[in-house]
Amino acid sequence: MSSSEASAAEPEYTIDELARESRVPSRTIRFYQSKGVLMAPVLRGRVAYYGPKHLERLELIAQLQDRGLKIDTIRELAARLDKGEIDVADWLGLDAQLRAPWAEDRPRTVTEAQLIELAGAKRPGLVADLVRTGGVERHGDVFLVRSPALLQVAMKLEGAGVDLEVATKAADILRRHLAKAAKDLTDHFLSHAGRILEGEYEGDLGRAVEALRPLGLDAVRIVFAQEMEKALAALRDSGRAARLPTRKKKKIR
Repeated sequence: MSSSEASAAEPEYTIDELARESRVPSRTIRFYQSKGVLMAPVLRGRVAYYGPKHLERLELIAQLQDRGLKIDTIRELAARLDKGEIDVADWLGLDAQLRAPWAEDRPRTVTEAQLIELAGAKRPGLVADLVRTGGVERHGDVFLVRSPALLQVAMKLEGAGVDLEVATKAADILRRHLAKAAKDLTDHFLSHAGRILEGEYEGDLGRAVEALRPLGLDAVRIVFAQEMEKALAALRDSGRAARLPTRKKKKIR
């Protein structure tokens, strides 16, 4: 069968038929055409005809919009698809990896009883202290715990004698510096994306990002441990450690 015969065998749709088939209103189809995200139809006489590729593109546009992409971004992506610069499946795989969580820790809304259970400890004034230090927000009769995992870390530190406010501020310091590190690393890998697509991950940036997730977390743990060793060694060598109290003084009654 010749290419012209194959083309003739493909289904064709008027704009109203395409709207029924795709469940996308005719006016929206025209809007997509005006924005350059949907390729032009074939004109025969005064009638425009659409084919399977238009139907596929409408399905892709819906997928991308469901992922939160704006029309201008979709247009840029569509242009690269039409030029053969990227593959749809590869791009969707990369997008899925970029959306995948790096941690299971998510904000939770809990009752006071659940908050105490989550904290793993109960003492007078605990709930008020958690709200005051900012790790927990009160909303009427319930509480928003921004990071249940960090709350548990703070409570374990308190159990070891570290004041809750000191522990919370330590988490803020980590977040501030790691937020900058995360942005810098994202920019770094983005600027060298072409060099990532070599070897085992050639042509598949999504797989490279998937591999980066556990390895990146391992790298943070290793580098942080090394830097903490250096900082504590410097504290020891400076003599400042000798001036630190080793245990809390008992109050004289």
